[in-house]
Parts: sequence; structure tokens; C-alpha cells
Amino acid sequence: MTLVQKKLEGKIGTIALDHYDKRNALGSELIAEVVGALAEFKNEAARVVVLRTARNEKVWSAGVDVSELPKSDVDPLPYTDPFEHMLRAVKTFPAPVIAMIHGTVFGGASDLVMNCDLVFGDETAAFALTPAKLGLPYNAGGFLTFMNRLPIGIVKEMVFTAEPISAERAERAGLVNAIVPEAELEALVYRTAKTISTRSAASIAASKEAMRVLSEAVAINPATYEYLQSLRRDVYFGRDYREGIQAFLEKRPPKF
Repeated sequence: MTLVQKKLEGKIGTIALDHYDKRNALGSELIAEVVGALAEFKNEAARVVVLRTARNEKVWSAGVDVSELPKSDVDPLPYTDPFEHMLRAVKTFPAPVIAMIHGTVFGGASDLVMNCDLVFGDETAAFALTPAKLGLPYNAGGFLTFMNRLPIGIVKEMVFTAEPISAERAERAGLVNAIVPEAELEALVYRTAKTISTRSAASIAASKEAMRVLSEAVAINPATYEYLQSLRRDVYFGRDYREGIQAFLEKRPPKF
């Protein structure tokens, strides 16, 4: 079963999530197809990649597939996790990756979108960070991604409430490059992609990598790093994480 559609036209690659039985949840199989498509496009010297869904639904992606997360006492998203590997594949892809958003983007899918270089959406686009609904400890890399793009107050609101922010607010806050009517979204995205594909690939690749390195240039001493890790360990070894995962699987509200 193919969970992702991909095509390359005129040096513009398209990756379209197509697993609506699970609301495009980012499970290991879907992630493997996304990473594989990026590797193919890299080998074929794509000048730009559009990340989108195969059709317009209310949900762009439900986020990380919770059914694949450990139930307790294990870091749910370590450096070696397929999801983290996918984020790095997007960030280090040697050409711009454009996210095209129709519908609500939940949890880890918001992290995926924020790791894209450009984000365009329509009036249905909304973005939610949902670890607090699951008792899930977010990692430092995820926080840094959002803090590099958004005012800290907006990041805190998203993390603390786990509620979506609307397309209008997302545009005002700088989470997206632009919000346009649904009928205009695809044309805008591919027009932008076509423009990028006519520019110097070498210059763009160097610029993208330089900005990635600079955006991650945060000095943290070993003691501080261990402190941040201890905060996460306290959560994923704790009651809230066990309850959050169990409640999700049982389709009931968690009792935190």
C-alpha cells in the first residue's frame, strides 16, 4: 500500500501524504516513504520540493502516530526515531522544501511543517502543538524550531493549551509565509516553486545550509543539556505520560 504520492516535473518535486485511513498520521511506514522520496529527489537534482496532501480534507495530518509510541518509561522521540530522521532529512535537503497546507496540522506534523523552508496555506489552515494532551515531553530541538519562527508568547500558548491557532493568527505571527483563498493556494505554491527552480541551485543550497547552521547555533553547556534531558525523563517516566497514551488509545479524555 502506497501512503505517499510523489512526482517530479520540471525539477519540481511533489510529495503528497495519502493515508486518510489514519488522517495522514506520521507512522514509520509513511515516514519511510517521505524520506525515500526526498532521497530520490536529491539524486535527481530537484530544485524545490512541495510537501502537501493528496486531497483537501479537514485534517492535513494528525501528527505522530500515537499507536507507535512506547507506553511508558522510554524516551518517545529519541534522536534515532524515524520521525526525527525525517525532520533532519527535510532540514538538510539541499533545496527548498515548501509546505502547502489545507486543513489542521496537529502535533508532530506542525513540527514537520516548521522544518520546511516556506509555508503557504489557505483559510482552513490551523496549527496545534499537542504534547500536553498526551503527557508527552517535547524535546529541545522541537522547541528551538518554533522559537526561531514565532514569538515566545505564541509558542507558550500553543504548548500550554494544545489548541489550534487559526490561519489568520498564524500569518500574523509569521508561522506561515502567506494565507490565500483555497482556490488560489496551489497556483501560488507552484508559481513560487517554479521561480525558485530558475534561480542558482548552488547559491540556494549554500544559503539554506548556512541559515540552518546559524539558526541552530545555540550554546548549551553539558550541565544545561543534562538538565533539559532530566526534565523530559521526569515526564516520560511519570504518570501523566502513561495516562495520556492510554487515554488516547482508549479514545477517552485523559485524567491528569
